[in-house]
Amino acid sequence: MTPLNIPEWQSLVRHYSDLKYVSMREQFALDSDRAQNFLVKSGDLLLDYSKNRITKETMEKLVALAQSVNMNDWVERMFSGEAINNTEGRAVLHTALRNRSNTPVMVDGKDVMPAVNAVLTQMKNFCQQVHNGEWLGYTGKRITNIVNIGIGGSDLGPAMICDGLEAYGVEGISVHFVSNVDGADLSTTLEKLNQETTLFVVASKTFTTQETLTNAQSARAWFLKTAKQADVAKHFVAVSTNAKAVAEFGIDTENMFEIWDWVGGRYSLWSAIGLPIALYIGMDNFERMLAGGHEMDLHFRNQPLAENMPVIMGLLGVWYINFHGAQTQAIVPYDHSLARFPNHMQQLDMESNGKVTNREGQRISYKTGPIIWGTPGTNGQHAYFQLIHQGTQLVPVDFVLPVNSHYPECDHQSILLANGLAQSEALMKGKNAEEVRAELMAEGYEGKALEALLPHKVFPGNRPSNTLLFPQLTPEMLGQLVALYEHKVFVQGVIWNINSFDQWGVELGKQLAKAIVPELKDGAEISPHDSSTTNLINLIRTLRK
Repeated sequence: MTPLNIPEWQSLVRHYSDLKYVSMREQFALDSDRAQNFLVKSGDLLLDYSKNRITKETMEKLVALAQSVNMNDWVERMFSGEAINNTEGRAVLHTALRNRSNTPVMVDGKDVMPAVNAVLTQMKNFCQQVHNGEWLGYTGKRITNIVNIGIGGSDLGPAMICDGLEAYGVEGISVHFVSNVDGADLSTTLEKLNQETTLFVVASKTFTTQETLTNAQSARAWFLKTAKQADVAKHFVAVSTNAKAVAEFGIDTENMFEIWDWVGGRYSLWSAIGLPIALYIGMDNFERMLAGGHEMDLHFRNQPLAENMPVIMGLLGVWYINFHGAQTQAIVPYDHSLARFPNHMQQLDMESNGKVTNREGQRISYKTGPIIWGTPGTNGQHAYFQLIHQGTQLVPVDFVLPVNSHYPECDHQSILLANGLAQSEALMKGKNAEEVRAELMAEGYEGKALEALLPHKVFPGNRPSNTLLFPQLTPEMLGQLVALYEHKVFVQGVIWNINSFDQWGVELGKQLAKAIVPELKDGAEISPHDSSTTNLINLIRTLRK
């Protein structure tokens, strides 16, 4: 099935032709209720989507598109445990990990909630032991540093949450994340730590991930400089399903935390992959985060499509990507602790919807996932905002704005919020030639000098943005935000008729890398490659000498 042939899609094509030159500034002037008409809430989270190139008719047509692809049915199929990940034959149940209502969720006739709850209990008991000083290092000292060794979903999500919830950190506990197989990542982390007080969490579902295992083995070698092999079990735990490999590494399988094949890596921070989060902020706060995610799940599952925050955001993304020709989406959090939020969203979106094949295995001819990027405001304003305001590309922006800071002793929040609001207003309104001329004349410009400068200071405006506003970045709110974007990505995958839950594009480079590693040794036989790769292998061998 291609969405291009759906009547509702074709209706949007015609609507875009009618609307493409309509100005948001004019729309606001004509409709004093516009801000209220394009606003939706979920708990304390508010989405203002009024600064988008839409009318009431646009949203009606977009919702009709969602209805035409049976969006509500797809949502139910996911929540009920159907194997909607068709290429791997798996259910998609990250929602079960945060199912605080504890209602049964069936996979192959079996309720998964008892297993989910058992792992949460295991995590809670372990965190309490570490925090209470019952779990001690091999010399009897308390654990003060947690090092998570993982990559991809076993790193980006947990690292982002720990940064975001730094204000909730347990006293006396620091957390570090090592993911890059570049030795500098591990070395610069370990040089600040002490073997006696460091606990490693090795996160690998299969316990075979090359980068993770390489880093874990080097971490163990560093640990064994002062300790014995028998002491490894006091300083290493695992999130995995491979008990044999975990035990061979030296980890007690009693301290192996289970994860299931229906949990995709980029959706796994809600699972035992979130163990470093729970160790850092405490299990009570981890469960508050789960509750926030569950609140967004209930909203997504139960609210009508026209009042559904993930659906609205997903449809707006389709509107810009497929009808306006946008290729990227900027996510700009006005909160320094959310510096890694765009990174996690990058993996979530691009690994999910970066596909050129539909569910039926046919090559598609329309655009799917956008390039996701962003940094915290106000830093971005002094970097890439020039292009967003006056460049030739259309870049929709999500502004993420907490009203209250966890750090009131630095009274900067009003300036921070004002900048976020001003950027969204400036993107929408722009500045026309008449306004620039009046401004330059007031500054004393006239004649040729004025006319020469004038075009450079014109802002076209009509640049779209969403504003996500909330009282404060709490565990519940961060849980809501992450779940919101997860569901937004799913909505777009349904519209595009792609499987958002596999990631075959990650595999090929990893397979080729395994073949190349031994070939970098001087004298080793080099298997057939293209001439460029073969030449580069030989150059590396020469330079290593």
